[in-house]
Amino acid sequence: MLRTLALIFVAGSMVAGCSISSKLKKLDDEEYNHYMALRVYMDQPDARGEREKTERKEFLKLKTRAERDQWLKDKDLWDRFYQYDPHIRQKIIDGAVQVGWDKHMVYQSWGYPLIRRRLPGRQAQRSEMFIYRFEQLADGSHQVWQEGSKDTYKAARLYIKEVIVDDDFVAEIREKAASW
Repeated sequence: MLRTLALIFVAGSMVAGCSISSKLKKLDDEEYNHYMALRVYMDQPDARGEREKTERKEFLKLKTRAERDQWLKDKDLWDRFYQYDPHIRQKIIDGAVQVGWDKHMVYQSWGYPLIRRRLPGRQAQRSEMFIYRFEQLADGSHQVWQEGSKDTYKAARLYIKEVIVDDDFVAEIREKAASW
């Protein structure tokens, strides 16, 4: 009995994962790009600090592009991405974070940092260090490491990027070898 319930749970989890994946495939390129940039704002952490994917699912359940675009506008997310010029939006999509960007551009490009630390003693009112873990795959591509990612075991190289943010703008980006 217990084994049967476990198999049902696993099968249900696989189907649920496939349905989100299949819904993402239905988005056109432009819509997929703004979804990927804005998804960081869609789901807020619960009491344990874990993110529930309810808003992402709500967005993907909508049938038409017009409905999904309106949903983003109603949630005040649309302008977070479309406030930037097209060439900047493309850099966000490409993950080409640069000195001078505001922290929201970094979030849209790489997501929230793995580690976030305050940096006292800098010449700014508020200084922070965002630490991101990256992996370089065998094909030479780079991606932000995601906990539970199935790509980590295929990574040719792991490294971190430290992003120094002074008064909400990127002041410095450093790359270091991963220590874990």
